Amino acid sequence: MSKIYEFSETEMNGFTIDFKDYQGKVLLIVNTASKCGLAPQFEGLEALYQKYHDQGLEVLGLPSNQFHQELADDKETSDYCQMHYGVTFPMTKRIEVNGNQEDPLFTYLKDAAGHGKIKWNFTKFLVSRDGETIERFAPVTKPEKIEPKILEALKR
Repeated sequence: MSKIYEFSETEMNGFTIDFKDYQGKVLLIVNTASKCGLAPQFEGLEALYQKYHDQGLEVLGLPSNQFHQELADDKETSDYCQMHYGVTFPMTKRIEVNGNQEDPLFTYLKDAAGHGKIKWNFTKFLVSRDGETIERFAPVTKPEKIEPKILEALKR
């Protein structure tokens, strides 16, 4: 079993996301921030989620305020993302993506993708159905540019 399936996160609504439930799915995991200039990417992430969810794509947003661009609290973030971008994919409680309080999932993703520190909001990780292949995409990479890679992963 892939190590990614050992993780869990807490959704903004308090429910637990158990990654074991994502076995056999393609995951797109993104550190987000509502006040970031890249926040319009929420629309592209939601579009991918709507288009490919039935084929096995899961999108997960993990808000972080490490770059000082997130709203005051999780409720405000959730409401904002739903109202302005129509987000329906799961969003977790706020996490840290770097440093001593770094979320263990991000430690794993960074190590597995062979890259170090998260440099900005909207860094994206694409995880294959087997949970092993993990590809990292830069914050400026728009979600629609990742679509061919998602299609490739969904076909496996």
